[in-house]
Amino acid sequence: MRRIIFLTIPLAAIVAACSSPSTPHPNEPPKPQAEAAAPVNATLGSKEWFEWVDQRLGVSDSQAHGPDYGSVEWNNAVQRRLGQEAPQLRPGTPEWQQAVDALLRTRATPAS
Repeated sequence: MRRIIFLTIPLAAIVAACSSPSTPHPNEPPKPQAEAAAPVNATLGSKEWFEWVDQRLGVSDSQAHGPDYGSVEWNNAVQRRLGQEAPQLRPGTPEWQQAVDALLRTRATPAS
C-alpha cells in the first residue's frame, strides 16, 4: 500500500508540471486583451475599421500608444502581426485593406 502512495505522489507532481501553461515564445506578438466584434458596416479605411483591426491584432498598447492608424508604421505593424498570413500586397492599399479585413473576419478568435 505504501508503495502505491509513494509512486502516486511523484506521478501526480509530473502530471501537474506538464499541465501548467507554458510561457509564450519571446517572438510571439502579444494577444489582444479583449476581442472586438467585427464591424458590420464599417468602411475599409474608416476610423471604426482601423480601431477594430488595431484591437484585433494588438498593434497599440492598452493605453492606445502606437502608430497613427493608416500610417506606414501602422500598416507595417499589422503586416508583422499577421505573420505568414499577411497579404502579399503593398500595405495600406485598398486591396491590402480588403485582404486584411477578409482574413480577420475568417480567422479563428485567439484563446485568451
